[in-house]
Amino acid sequence: MYSTSARRCFLEWVTLLALVALTLQCRAASPGCSVQATNYLGWTAEELANPWVKLEIVPQIGGRLIQVTFGGHDFLYINPQLKGQVIAEGKGDGERNYGGDKIWPLPEGEQDEQHWSGGGNLDSGPFTLQVLSRGPTCAVRLTGPVNPEIGQRYIRDISIGADTPVISFHVVMQNMSGYPQTWSEQTITEYPTSNPAGSENFNKKFWGVTAVNPTSAYLNGYHVRTGPAENPAFSVSDGTLRVHWNDIEQEVWIDSPSGWLAAVDGMSGYTMVERHRVDPTAEYPSKATIIFYSSGEPARHDQKTEPREGPFMEAELNSPMVELAPGESYAMDTQWYPTRMGEDFKTTTYSGVIGTPLTATATPAGLVLSGSFGVFYAGDLVAHFYGRGGGGTAKLMSVTPTEPVQLRTTLQAPPNATRVSVHLVDSSGLDRGPLGEVLVNPPPARDARTPMQ
Repeated sequence: MYSTSARRCFLEWVTLLALVALTLQCRAASPGCSVQATNYLGWTAEELANPWVKLEIVPQIGGRLIQVTFGGHDFLYINPQLKGQVIAEGKGDGERNYGGDKIWPLPEGEQDEQHWSGGGNLDSGPFTLQVLSRGPTCAVRLTGPVNPEIGQRYIRDISIGADTPVISFHVVMQNMSGYPQTWSEQTITEYPTSNPAGSENFNKKFWGVTAVNPTSAYLNGYHVRTGPAENPAFSVSDGTLRVHWNDIEQEVWIDSPSGWLAAVDGMSGYTMVERHRVDPTAEYPSKATIIFYSSGEPARHDQKTEPREGPFMEAELNSPMVELAPGESYAMDTQWYPTRMGEDFKTTTYSGVIGTPLTATATPAGLVLSGSFGVFYAGDLVAHFYGRGGGGTAKLMSVTPTEPVQLRTTLQAPPNATRVSVHLVDSSGLDRGPLGEVLVNPPPARDARTPMQ
């Protein structure tokens, strides 16, 4: 017979083992992220993945993020003529454009030493890759060579979390020369404008979008740096510039203070929002914080012996011009937000994108809320009511980034609610911010005894 104390000890051990097993099982079942070496289209690559996104990184071709896949959709352009290839430095003239996403110095040009002539090891040379973390956050660091022309080195950390599709970048520009230098660092992301990428099956429903500066230094809020000034690709409405890809080679510079751009694919119904922080007191390259470049005639049919490029649109985020002493560094942080939205895209918030703006209509059956959105996080839409004695919240619907959101619901709101906002609360309970805020129409009848608000 076992003693009472022995039986108690045995039961405690069984309970402990059960708890350990349950913990391990929950960890195994919970979504997470991973980092692993892989072969991607013939390249030696590193893959970052979570349940939402997959990132393919190829260190040996300029430290490129060569592809981002979200909901089965490939976002980035890959030059079909260079798939799996690694072209040695010094082979051919100028840049070899593999596609994907890369780092670039500004200003560029050949007129003096304060302009970068392009190409070289910053664009296509080998970077080294280091895995920084696995687990709740998966991150890698790409360290580039020192470019002898400008004396700069670029170091870029790329990371994803375990439970959102958001992609984060931390890009460091380091002066490796022996004297002070002033440069801007730029991210260049190439989006395909044909299907399949590189074909003549053009996607005429592709736009680059950003907010214009109401006090812009540029005429009409933008500057056409290359290409025809009267290009019908450009249109401004409601404070937003839309650049329509139309197979005409052009580059447009925007002094946007908003810190966001969107690459909108109306054919597939996918959108990528890129964000960076704009310093209103800083000097930017020729005042531009954001640039869109479109491939097209005549470059797309260039008869040189170099592999043909395009068609694609580049979305570019610029840092300020920064003077760095020898050994000093400057870092720019950017974030990408993939979601579902097509040509109805109007603007973006920190929680998602807006197609049809929110409306709130009072009817005999209740308050009707409607709108169309794409979200950056999985969670719930929650209505917030405002007005004297009309406060409160109500859950509306569950949402996910991989599905377009069509809001059309009737609910019983507080009778004196005069204003409504809709927020996205993610699966962890964190409020990610509003998708819209509007007045109730028509407003509730005002009691004569109630003072004006």
